[in-house]
Amino acid sequence: MAKIGRNEKCPCGSGKKYKRCCGLNPTIARKQVPGKSPQVTLTYHIEQIQKAAVEKRQHLIEVGVFILFSTSFGDSWLLELTDSDCIQLAEKGTIIDPEIKEDPEVIEVNWTHTFAMENKQLEVTTYKGGEKQILIDYPTRELAASIRRIMKKFSASQLESVHLDPHSVDDAE
Repeated sequence: MAKIGRNEKCPCGSGKKYKRCCGLNPTIARKQVPGKSPQVTLTYHIEQIQKAAVEKRQHLIEVGVFILFSTSFGDSWLLELTDSDCIQLAEKGTIIDPEIKEDPEVIEVNWTHTFAMENKQLEVTTYKGGEKQILIDYPTRELAASIRRIMKKFSASQLESVHLDPHSVDDAE
């Protein structure tokens, strides 16, 4: 296994240096097995962002087409950029258990909301009932920058291929 340098970007995707992120947590450092790289999953990042929300610490993580963020008042959300879906992961420092199934090939999320950036504010709309809510005091500047960065990383065809046709999944079973 290649050793992670203290001044390299942390492999968890936080954007911080390893020494200022996972390098501070001895349990994460010990989990690394020689010869194997640590398994970093969306579920792992959800747990990290929920922990930040409980600690009421603003944090943002980019993973593929996903953005996970927490606020200083204890809310956290998972955003999916290709269909503008989202789901709340914590509210006022209390963890919300999302319905997510994840294996090495497929991630299934029971999305509860859609989101949009409107007038420099984050607006979410529930799938049930279509209720709209503007989320006040959220890190919209950071979210907008993150969205731009992610959308530049992927081609249109890559973004289109993120989703499976639900009928093809049903037919395969």
